[in-house]
Amino acid sequence: MGGGTEAFPNLGAHCEHEDCNQLDFLPFTCDGCQKTLCLEHRTYKSHNCPKSELHSRTVIICETCSMSMEKKFGEDEKLVFEIHAKSGNCNPAKKQKPKCPVKRCKEVLTFSNCSSCKYCSLKVCLKHRFPTDHLCKGGIRVSERNGELRSSAIAIKAY
Repeated sequence: MGGGTEAFPNLGAHCEHEDCNQLDFLPFTCDGCQKTLCLEHRTYKSHNCPKSELHSRTVIICETCSMSMEKKFGEDEKLVFEIHAKSGNCNPAKKQKPKCPVKRCKEVLTFSNCSSCKYCSLKVCLKHRFPTDHLCKGGIRVSERNGELRSSAIAIKAY
């Protein structure tokens, strides 16, 4: 079946989806089944591509060290774990999540509850984000007498 119109016979192509056959001037070619498709049927799911798994990516997580590994189409999951274990990268010590370094704080640090101190660059939980809460040693000290902050930096007068 040729594409185009009477005036432009080589322009565009018809969608190869069984229910569509729409003339599309900017057709898509599926990288799985090599069919020519219109905008509506270009996704793997919309035209039920039999080779949709060919370019998909699956990530599996090692139970021992929490490392992620890519499993390619057709690869056995057990084989990927065996290769990982034999590679020497599987270290159970890596599984421990970072915790807040403040004494008696057991908060696990994640991307959403972690703060880095701008004075000492220490990564702490949100409860201890202020310099007075984590006994900061990078430029700000706590006065024992009255509890007010004193900076070791030179104070600039405001005019």
